[in-house]
Amino acid sequence: MLYNRDLSWLGFNQLVLDQADRITIPLFERMRFLAIFSSNLDEFFRVRYPAIVAFSKLDKKTIRKEMLINENELADKIQLTIKKQLQQFGKILNGSIIPELKKHNIYFYYNEQIRSEHLREVKELFLTQVLSFIQPILLDNDTARNFMPENNQLYLVVTLKDQVKNTILHTVVNIPSKKLKRFFELSTLEGYDYVIFIDDIVRENISMLFPGQHIESVYSIKFNRDAEVKLNDEYSLNLLDKIERKLSVRDTGPTSRFLFESGMPVNMQLFLSSLFKVKLEDMFEGGRYHNLSDLFNFPNFSYDLQYAKFKPLSYPSSASGGDIFNSILQKDILLHLPYHSYSPVLSFFNQAAVDTDVTHIFITLYRVASESHIVNALISAARNGKKVTAFIELKARFDEANNIRWSRMMKDAGVKLIYSDPEIKVHSKIAIVQKMIAKKKVAFGVLSTGNFNETTAKFYTDHVLFTVNKPMVKEMLMLCEFLQKKIKPEESKIKFEDIIVSRFNQLPVFEHFINREIKKAKKGLPALIRIKVNNLEEPSFIELLYKASQAGVRVHLIVRSVCCLVPSLQPFSTNIVIKRIVDRFLEHTRLFIFGSGVDVMVAMGSSDLMTRNLLHRIEVIVPVKEEACKQELLDYFEIQWKDNTQAVIINNKMEMELPVSNDPEWNAQQQIYGYLKHKL
Repeated sequence: MLYNRDLSWLGFNQLVLDQADRITIPLFERMRFLAIFSSNLDEFFRVRYPAIVAFSKLDKKTIRKEMLINENELADKIQLTIKKQLQQFGKILNGSIIPELKKHNIYFYYNEQIRSEHLREVKELFLTQVLSFIQPILLDNDTARNFMPENNQLYLVVTLKDQVKNTILHTVVNIPSKKLKRFFELSTLEGYDYVIFIDDIVRENISMLFPGQHIESVYSIKFNRDAEVKLNDEYSLNLLDKIERKLSVRDTGPTSRFLFESGMPVNMQLFLSSLFKVKLEDMFEGGRYHNLSDLFNFPNFSYDLQYAKFKPLSYPSSASGGDIFNSILQKDILLHLPYHSYSPVLSFFNQAAVDTDVTHIFITLYRVASESHIVNALISAARNGKKVTAFIELKARFDEANNIRWSRMMKDAGVKLIYSDPEIKVHSKIAIVQKMIAKKKVAFGVLSTGNFNETTAKFYTDHVLFTVNKPMVKEMLMLCEFLQKKIKPEESKIKFEDIIVSRFNQLPVFEHFINREIKKAKKGLPALIRIKVNNLEEPSFIELLYKASQAGVRVHLIVRSVCCLVPSLQPFSTNIVIKRIVDRFLEHTRLFIFGSGVDVMVAMGSSDLMTRNLLHRIEVIVPVKEEACKQELLDYFEIQWKDNTQAVIINNKMEMELPVSNDPEWNAQQQIYGYLKHKL
C-alpha cells in the first residue's frame, strides 16, 4: 500500500500555506509563508507536473504494478487540490493579511484603484525607472518565431483597437520585475505607508505605450517551463559544457504551466494557446498577480512584525576563538544548526587553508552559497600549496550555474576537481582534512546532514559532526578515492563497515537493524524504530517498515514532505505513527535510530529514503559513536516528537490532524534551543 508522492508533497505545501493563516505567527512571517508556498508550487510545475502529464499518457501495461493508479483521477485530483489551495491563498491574503497590514498603517494596493494623490507619483516612477525596461511586442504570425516568453517572467497581454483602421491587435508587454523591484513604496498619506506592485505601475500607464489606440483589455500571464536537465546518458561531450548548454535553454523549454488572469475571454485563451503552442491541459486560470513568491521582498516597515531576532549559540567555546583541530582531537563535536553558530565549520576550512601542517583537503560539494566562504577557503588553501580535491555535483537542480561558476574559479586556483558522472549523482556532505601532528598524519573528518552552505545554515535545521574516529575517517577517505576513479559501485570491491554509503551497504545495514527490532518484538521485548527525514518514498524500505509494524515494532517517523507510507492502516501499519513539522526553520535533518537502551544505534547523514537516494546517488550516513553526541540526538528526536504546536499527525487517509494533547504548549524548535543553551 503506497500513497502517491505528488499528492503527499501537496499535503506538505498545504501545511506551509496553513502557517500563513495562523494569527499567532508574526504578520510579515505569514507573508513569507505565502511566498514559500508560491515558490514551492512554481517548482512543482517546473519539475514534477511534466512527469505527471507524461505518466498519465503511458499505456497501463508499461507501468509497474506497484505504481498502477487511475492516471486520470490522479491528474484531476492534483488540479483540484491546487485549485483549492490557491483559493485559500487568495482568502488568506485578501481576507486576513491585507486587513492586518492596514491595522499596522501599511496600505497594500491589491487589485484596486490607485488614489488620485498617487497618480502623478506612479506616472513619474513609470517614466523614470520602469519605461526603459519595457519592450512591447506585437502578437502576430511572426511572434512564435521571434519571441519566446521566459520562464517565470511576468507579462501583460494588451488588446488594442485601431480607431482609424478599425482593427484589433494583440500585444504583449513585459513587466520588468526581475530588473527592478516588484514592490515600490509610495508617499505616506493620512498616516499610511503605501506599497504598489510594479505590475500596477505598468497597467496604470499602459496607454502611453500605444498613443492613438484604444485599449480594449489588459490581462496578466505567466509561463512555467520544464526545468529538468536531461543528459540522456551521453558521454561524448564534456559534462560541464553540456550542462551549460542545457541551462541556456532551460528558461525557454516546454511549457509546463501557462497562467492567465481570471476573466480572460476563451477566444483569447485559445489564441495564446495556439500562438505559443501550449496544450490546453497546461493552461490554468489564476489571479491578477502572479509570482507571489516575491512577497519575500515586501518592504519591511517594522521589525515588530517579524520573528524576534535569533542569536545562534556559540559552541564549543574552545573552538570559537582557538584551534578547531585541537578541539576535535579532545572529543567529537556535534553541531545542531541553526541553533548553534556555523562558525566552527567556517573556522575548520579557514584554519585548514592557512595551517602549515595541513597537507590535503577533500570535500564533496552539492549546493554552495553564492558568495561561499568555504569555497574561498579551498581556493586559498590551493594557492597556499596544499593539495585540495573537490568533488562538485554539477547536476544540483537550480544550482548548476552557481556550481559551474565556482568550479571554474577553483580550477584556476589549482584545486583538483572531480565532476559528477551522468550515472552517479553525489549528494553526500563530507570533508576530510589531513594534518601532520608530531610527525604523524592525522585525518579530521566532517559529516553534515545538509550542504556546506553558510547561507542555508541560518534557517535549515541540520547536524554537523567533527571526528577523528580512525575507522570512520579511513572509510570516508576510501570513498573519496572511489569517487576519483569514476566507476560504478557495483564494479567496485570496496566494503564499508564503519560508515553507511548508499549503493554500497545502506539498504542491507538498515534491513539488519530493522530485523533486529523485529526479533525483539517477537520475543516480547521493547522494539522501537525512530526516523526523521525529508522524504520517505522507496517501496522496498516502506515494505520493511510495514513488516516491522506487523511484527509489533513501534515505528515513529517525522517526515517533512513526501511520504508514501500509509500509517495506522490494518494490517500493514497499525504500529506506525507519522508526524510532520513546519515552523520558523526548515526541518532538514536526517536521523536514523534503531532500538533503545544500551544497544541503541543512532546514525545521521545526507540520505532521504527515496529511490533516487538509495539506488541512484552516493549518500553517506555515519553511526554516532561518542556517547554524549548520541544522547543529544536521542533527546533531539524526543523533543521534536513531543511538539504540539507546529506538528501534525498524518492519519490513515493521509490527511493531517492536529495532535490531541492536554499537555502545556510544546514548540520543538524553541525547546531545542533552550535544551542546547542549558548544556553550554
